[in-house]
Amino acid sequence: MSDSIERIKTLIIGSGPAGYTAAIYASRADLKPVLYTGMEPGGQLTTTTEVDNFPGYPEGIDGPTMMVQLQQQAERFGTEVRIGMITATELSDKVGGIHKVTVDNDKVIEAETIIISTGATAKYLGLPSEQKLRGGGVSACAVCDGFFYKKQDVAIVGAGDTAAEEASYLSNICNKVTMLVRKDYMRASKAMQHRVESIPNIEIKYNTEVDEVLGDQVVEGLRMVNNQTQEKEDIAITGLFIAIGHKPNTDIFKGQLDMDETGYLLTEGKTTKTNLPGVFACGDAQDKDYRQAVTAAGTGCMAALDAERYLAAIETPEEVA
Repeated sequence: MSDSIERIKTLIIGSGPAGYTAAIYASRADLKPVLYTGMEPGGQLTTTTEVDNFPGYPEGIDGPTMMVQLQQQAERFGTEVRIGMITATELSDKVGGIHKVTVDNDKVIEAETIIISTGATAKYLGLPSEQKLRGGGVSACAVCDGFFYKKQDVAIVGAGDTAAEEASYLSNICNKVTMLVRKDYMRASKAMQHRVESIPNIEIKYNTEVDEVLGDQVVEGLRMVNNQTQEKEDIAITGLFIAIGHKPNTDIFKGQLDMDETGYLLTEGKTTKTNLPGVFACGDAQDKDYRQAVTAAGTGCMAALDAERYLAAIETPEEVA
């Protein structure tokens, strides 16, 4: 391990919309932020082909290009973007305390404030045909990508409230929605079950799983298998939505930061403050409800403002009520 320890004012962990927006605001506030990208620079948007619902892009933009532009904007104001992974943390529980992190199991950094924007990872089925067509018709966000399948036939995999909500959303814009439920019942609330069951263009197939996603460059169909009878059936679809949950990328903070049973970081009220002073959380690492680029960016702004106010209060404690 390197013997040199670097001291910085603001460390941003993660490089999605939340992280880069936090970096823009933090650098403009002269917090001299250093941002580490993590294993997936740009976050989930780098696997999104078209982004049509982020304000300011009337013609839409592809996800990777958008993330490059956000990085350039952050760097324009002085953010130092580094490729690297935070592999260990030692967070202080004292106001004005110094937080220590280790980068790539080697370099130690001390930070006065930390903004966590590590995001969440969508769970996929793990089928080779599914992975091949991610971005080509396979999506983990119906609200993000459903518009592209207007008046088309699609399928959705999942049995919880999120799957039911997304199936309902898709039914308003798609011709037909086939819902695949692995067991003989749904895990969604009774209210959500009644809703999807009452929508005429949603067909629910119980005891059914994906056997293979059909298509070379884009999704052209779906081979389903009944896990009781092993009977297979092909249907023609253009979009497949996986709604089996997300896993927040917060394992490194377990035992130090408060989180819910799933691992989403808990923040104080409407702020981005965690249970430790000087540590703030934004984006999908603390948001299990909305998970949109624009909401992530909004909380990134909030985290930078919270960090700025925290540092200002430490420097001028007599002004703190």
